[in-house]
Amino acid sequence: MSEGTVSELIDRLRAEAEQDRPAAETPDVGIVMGSDSDLETMMTGGRRRGAYDAFVEELGFAEQTDFEDPPAERFTFETYVTSAHRTPDLMTAYAETAEDRGLEVVIAGAGGKSADLPNMTASIAYPLPVIGVPVQEKSVDSVIGMPTGAPLVAVDAGKSFNAALSAAQILARQHDAVRDRLVAYHDALREGVGAVSRDLHDRGTEAFAADRSE
Repeated sequence: MSEGTVSELIDRLRAEAEQDRPAAETPDVGIVMGSDSDLETMMTGGRRRGAYDAFVEELGFAEQTDFEDPPAERFTFETYVTSAHRTPDLMTAYAETAEDRGLEVVIAGAGGKSADLPNMTASIAYPLPVIGVPVQEKSVDSVIGMPTGAPLVAVDAGKSFNAALSAAQILARQHDAVRDRLVAYHDALREGVGAVSRDLHDRGTEAFAADRSE
């Protein structure tokens, strides 16, 4: 990302913050990560499902890629790379403009031992809630180590799926439609456990395990 591109993105964010667009037309959730190498953990999760899977597949959100041309879906999220160390000016601009751009919550993920993006984003965007995602186990202490008076909600390492659910819980306090989707998702999980329990008991361990191994 060239210096010109960074400046262009900063100008874009600030211009969007000045538009005062209706809430229904702006992204509800912002997802930022320190590097595109974090994309698998933050979004699709690889072997573990990620924030993208939670929002799109489970909760019916859409990704908004054009601030002035929102998708048809009412609830949306956006994604950016805003490195705390390589592009601190972009990170700052994103956090400073997040609330004015209509975001209601930000999910911030970073890896390595110096995973400062969630912490710094939370400090600058305050009082907007920020949910931190340690991309790796070694990132946990950095992400959760905020001092008293500087709040940051965080999930366990790599669990951006849970971060998305937590973001939706925040939205659900104001939006009944999001609450209904969360309840439906939880009910489906509950029924899934019930079905497995019934099949395991009724069919017996050997037959149940044999089908799982096929």
